[in-house]
Amino acid sequence: MGVRAEPSGSESAVARGSNDYVIRVFDDPTQIPPEAWNALLAQEADPSPFMRHEYLCALHESGCATADTGWQPGFLTLWRAGELQAACPLYFKQHSYGEYVFDWSWANAYEQHGLRYYPKGLVAVPFTPVPGARLLAVDSAARATLVQVLLAEVQQQGLSSLHLLFLQDQDVAACTQAGLMLRHTVQFHWHNRAPEALSTDSHGKEATFLDFEHFLGSLQQEKRKKIRQERRKVADAGVVFRHARGAAITEPDWDFFYRCYERTYLEHGNAPYLSRDTFARLARTLPDHWLLFIAEREGRPIASSLIGLDTARGVAYGRYWGALERVDCLHFEACYYQPIQWCIAQGFRRFEGGAQGEHKMARALLPVRTTSAHWLAHPAFADAVDRFLAREGAGVDQYLRELEQRNPLKAPGKASASLPHNRG
Repeated sequence: MGVRAEPSGSESAVARGSNDYVIRVFDDPTQIPPEAWNALLAQEADPSPFMRHEYLCALHESGCATADTGWQPGFLTLWRAGELQAACPLYFKQHSYGEYVFDWSWANAYEQHGLRYYPKGLVAVPFTPVPGARLLAVDSAARATLVQVLLAEVQQQGLSSLHLLFLQDQDVAACTQAGLMLRHTVQFHWHNRAPEALSTDSHGKEATFLDFEHFLGSLQQEKRKKIRQERRKVADAGVVFRHARGAAITEPDWDFFYRCYERTYLEHGNAPYLSRDTFARLARTLPDHWLLFIAEREGRPIASSLIGLDTARGVAYGRYWGALERVDCLHFEACYYQPIQWCIAQGFRRFEGGAQGEHKMARALLPVRTTSAHWLAHPAFADAVDRFLAREGAGVDQYLRELEQRNPLKAPGKASASLPHNRG
């Protein structure tokens, strides 16, 4: 197998042999043909909508994920006979913000030893901790080659390391084959999966919940009581919700949402990662991928939550939220109960609650293991990190076992609705 690199923007050369690839590196994702990128993504087992060409380009064109913000794009693509065979969003990072797989301690260790950790190589969707395909490829051979090209690229650039975040299983297998180290974290996802005790389906098909009360019936009594109390607090405060989907989200709705989103970041002492222009581009190029909930009191909007949608696969993603007024339990209602109720009504099969947040488990978002892969150029640091990851991995396993004991589902349905340790 042969590979050769070409500069961004040059035309694909004719392959010299049936196993040869032409490598093209793009410092601007808008230069990659969108149809080719999205067609490759559509072939993947877990084609996250946040890996779509439109999403990545919106982050770039709005100035949120560019060299100026420490996200220098160097998207890698493999071509054969003018056809895109493999691709990934590679960034040369000057920091570790916006990643959600934390390596600050690794960077500090490098600095303490007089070594440079940044820039580093990163394959990820900026600011978006949603698991899914990262190494797009027509087959396993192309995926394996893409990993080798990634390693060669970061070594040629003299980078300290390479990190691939929130991978699908096929990506994990390719990285493992290439000798990369694996790291595991935990997220919390809700599954529209009624336990056998509540199921009325007699055709062998996995039963979904009929409505929110049916879902509550799958939970332990104390969890049901707590959720009802939390929802009652919001209702008693005079808060009602409306939602809009896709093109029905108006410009004033987007403006209000951004006020809420920005306020939340600023209250925590940080500027928001995404700009109003980012959301304007996403609303224009990916209109069908958004669901907005707006909380109102006395006719005034006071809070909102934005949900990402993969309608084809029936998956919803909790993304952003913010409030202009404080109401007890409003966050739970806007970010969990309203989306779950909507997912049940629409027949969606999964709601991913985002990174971290053990409190989500009490709301029946169950723990799921997520995986990233890492390579470090410095042999001694690579060995130290490998040993650290072994200890950390054992801790994650223990954490999952402890969470298993705190399963919020009723005992009779536990066997049929056990905690999922993968995203299946």
